[in-house]
Amino acid sequence: MKNSDEMIAAVIMAAGHGKRMNDPSRAKVLYELNGRPMIHSVVDLAFALGVTRIVVIVGHQRQAVIEYLKSSHPTVTCAVQDPQLGTGHAVMQSDEALKSFSGHVMLLSGDVPLLTEVTMQKLLRQHFATGAVATILTSNMADPTGYGRIIRNPDGSAKQIVEHRDASEEERKVREINSGIYVFKKEKLFDGLKHITPDNSQNEYYLTDVFGYFWSHQWTVSALVADDEREIQGINTVEQLNRARGILETRLVSSAKA
Repeated sequence: MKNSDEMIAAVIMAAGHGKRMNDPSRAKVLYELNGRPMIHSVVDLAFALGVTRIVVIVGHQRQAVIEYLKSSHPTVTCAVQDPQLGTGHAVMQSDEALKSFSGHVMLLSGDVPLLTEVTMQKLLRQHFATGAVATILTSNMADPTGYGRIIRNPDGSAKQIVEHRDASEEERKVREINSGIYVFKKEKLFDGLKHITPDNSQNEYYLTDVFGYFWSHQWTVSALVADDEREIQGINTVEQLNRARGILETRLVSSAKA
């Protein structure tokens, strides 16, 4: 889905180790849901949304991921993140592949396979309608502990992302959290990436720091709440993988009855 004059690219994060999946020899995004690796579903989603190019950021067990994508989606470009220095650093690796691209960049995660086309269409529509430099997919969670909170302006636009560890007592009462799924104006995204630093305890480049750059220029950042919080949940453990399988099976039964 896109406006006729709006070009969209997708960057898919797929470099993670998946240390809690109990098999260090296997890339997390290659664990299967309904007979296909998670990454397959995420790439399919991007294509369904009308993207003109896809860049998958690979790292851990990258050769296996690259070989799989060569056979499943041969037009996808892979960019290597090595060493892995944070989410902002991961997106930086797509710079070369997107150098000639102009438009908007959708950021997806290879370990978030329950995200639906309907939700992403809503996110894109809001992004275009508001003219925002970036639009954040959020969720209202019953227990937001550990997640970055979305603080909004009176007009409904996003004002701040406050990490849980940095949040005040009042801010921790906010249930709206950052999912890590975004749409950016491409030029603004890469402009922002040039201005972030690894000045933190992890010595990593955090993608969320680009929002501070946007807000310092008083650029509009929009946010949309997902209808179902399960859509934005990442797969980090075998238990979460099994729950996701159950959710997908329920969806398939529901769609068959429709």
